[in-house]
Amino acid sequence: MYVKYFCKEEKSMLNSKLSASKKIAFSAIFASLCCVATFIQVPLPFGYFNLGDIFVLVGAWSLGPVLGALAAGIGSALADLLLGYSAYIPATFVIKAAMAVCAYFLYELFKKIAKGKKLDVLFHVTSAVVAECVMVGGYLLYEAFILGYGAGALASVSGNCLQGAAAIIGASILISVLPKIEKLLRN
Repeated sequence: MYVKYFCKEEKSMLNSKLSASKKIAFSAIFASLCCVATFIQVPLPFGYFNLGDIFVLVGAWSLGPVLGALAAGIGSALADLLLGYSAYIPATFVIKAAMAVCAYFLYELFKKIAKGKKLDVLFHVTSAVVAECVMVGGYLLYEAFILGYGAGALASVSGNCLQGAAAIIGASILISVLPKIEKLLRN
């Protein structure tokens, strides 16, 4: 039942017809998904990535800029708190919220430019790439200047790029299959 709110035909997945309590509930669900998914680490030979950014992006496309940003920022910052990365909490809140706003508005802009052409996958991927660049750049600046790592902050760029690439792939797949899941649940 809840999947119907992720249907791509609506401009924003949570439109004005929904009550304020439902909007808050969906925002809380996405904040929880961002937080919990950050705990899921997928190991690779040269590092690992977590699944948190997948829900940052899907939440942005589904909830819109304000609720998506709040869900992304709160959920991801809470994960930093629970994982013991307290120095990163303020940066994570701002960076993940900025990612969500960026992903949402770029996706909407691309849809407007395309004038009805069905290029959703391309629009999701492109907006996700830019949003993940915001993440990589945001953490680089935070570590270099606020945490005082200087040039040492460059060491985290490769891991953040890996994280971003995994999120782009995962979020693009997830947002593409949500309407199919909705259809299956209706039958």
